[in-house]
Amino acid sequence: MRHRIAVIGGGPGGLTFARVLHRHGRHVTIFERDAGPDARPPGGTLDLHKGLGQFALDRAGLLPEFRAISRPEGQAMRILDTDGTVLRDWHPADDERANPEIDRGQLRDLLLGDLDVHWGRPVTRVTPTGQGGARVHVADGSAEVFDLVVGADGAWSRTRTAVSPVAPQYTGVTNVETSLDDVDTRHPELARLIGDGSLAAYGINRGLVAQRNSGGHVKVYAHFRAPLDESPGDSEEIRSSMLALFDGWSDRLLDLLRHGGTFTHRPLYVLPVEHTWAHVPGVTLLGDAAHLMPPLGAGANLAMMDGAELAESIVGTADLDDAVRAFEERMWARAARWAGITAAGLDRLVNPDPAAAVALFDEVQPS
Repeated sequence: MRHRIAVIGGGPGGLTFARVLHRHGRHVTIFERDAGPDARPPGGTLDLHKGLGQFALDRAGLLPEFRAISRPEGQAMRILDTDGTVLRDWHPADDERANPEIDRGQLRDLLLGDLDVHWGRPVTRVTPTGQGGARVHVADGSAEVFDLVVGADGAWSRTRTAVSPVAPQYTGVTNVETSLDDVDTRHPELARLIGDGSLAAYGINRGLVAQRNSGGHVKVYAHFRAPLDESPGDSEEIRSSMLALFDGWSDRLLDLLRHGGTFTHRPLYVLPVEHTWAHVPGVTLLGDAAHLMPPLGAGANLAMMDGAELAESIVGTADLDDAVRAFEERMWARAARWAGITAAGLDRLVNPDPAAAVALFDEVQPS
């Protein structure tokens, strides 16, 4: 039986789900709030893990294409003290492919292909029909019933309320994001400082990270512990507050902030480590909608793994509801493990003792 299936959200998890089903000849309707694939900046770079994101791409039949455009050299990691002293400088071996980097925009385009995306159709809510399906309500006033609705609509999911009353909570840590363009030409000293991959420096309850993307683009993230600030000011006010917060650090590090473009204030929210829900026929969640956790390299990987696994479960069974139930149990167990790891990681990276962050790096990637 061919079921009517919808996915809410065109991020990595939702697109992977749709792409794997598409590979098996199954149609999926994707509702996406953005007006088109280039409606807003796609975000920074992602490291896709061999056993998670890369596995999902393999199930979608896209692993060779990924390998052709990903950046294995982007796995490099350099850690500095706040005075600019290099503490760690790790470079991947020539054949290292455990976590190669890819820009979010490149990954999106790779997954999109000819999928049926309904652009510019933000979903306001999803309601179970009580008869095994669910109704998708769109902001334009229209509604449509599907046999299964998959909420892949991120941290502030409009689908989540159909299965769970839980809302994300502030972690006590805020990220401020900025970026540098054409870094090799315009800021060659910073380009050399960052290298081929990422650069990080850690102070007391704060840190500064720079990640190289393709095309000479660099994303810079300042993270720090602070009460939730819902009125951080405009971009230049945020820049000034960041320069004050990191006052006394090496000028080379402060130049990452001085030369940054627009500044964006992003408080970090999470769902409970063991977030689950009573199964609701016709609706499920994946990715951040199901298990929002600190952004430490796991989120997109888990979302893609969720999408691939759910899709193959649906293809491999005649009972749609049983497949979804079994998927949820597996997803919850996997997500709880990673949510615990990333929560502990955030505590160590944004810590009163900066040595805790360096020790965490040594555990993950010995120097």
